[in-house]
Amino acid sequence: MASLITNPVTNTNSDRSNRKKKKNSMVKQNLQRSQKEDHARWKSEAQQQIYSSKLLQALSQVSLGTPSPSAPRGGRAVREAADRVLAVAAKGRTRWSRAILTSRLKLKFRKQKRSQRGSAAAVAAATRTSRSKKPRVSVLKLKAKSVPTVQRKVKVLGRLVPGCRKQPLPVILEEATDYIAALEMQVRAMSALADLLTGSGAASSSSAPPPEWPMPPTSQ
Repeated sequence: MASLITNPVTNTNSDRSNRKKKKNSMVKQNLQRSQKEDHARWKSEAQQQIYSSKLLQALSQVSLGTPSPSAPRGGRAVREAADRVLAVAAKGRTRWSRAILTSRLKLKFRKQKRSQRGSAAAVAAATRTSRSKKPRVSVLKLKAKSVPTVQRKVKVLGRLVPGCRKQPLPVILEEATDYIAALEMQVRAMSALADLLTGSGAASSSSAPPPEWPMPPTSQ
């Protein structure tokens, strides 16, 4: 008779766990659906045109801006502007886009900390006594040899994708798939802009009037 009596606490806990599992599965399905839509969006012509127009505006600001010691110049400035516009186009839905958008602020804070640490290190170096240098075995090299090949490749891939340095393999693969699709769209857009600018430059040079040659002096 006692075995037939159900425990209400156990039933409540099982119902909660089932609801939690169902909710997690629904969230995962919605996330996968949105990620698939993002992958397809990077291959659309409309998205490429939107990105191209925003990239052209960003590049015009980079070229017209006054140079400063802290601002990047040349190809680095163009690359950062292109990546920043690409992250904005992703609307912060991915880790790599959020990492790109926040990297500029982190770089600013790092420069401030480096200046503070540099002054402290100069004081410490002045008071530091010379010590005998002994050959040390690098711990990182020993760890690298003991780590399997697959894990090393996963670490390398995590370093290549922004914001995925310490993420598990499923997250890295999902982010890498979206990041590669976005980079392919970026290459197509920048190639089209380069062809357009090259064609307009050649057309303007061909339409220019020929130079006027000096007339020979007349004989008197």
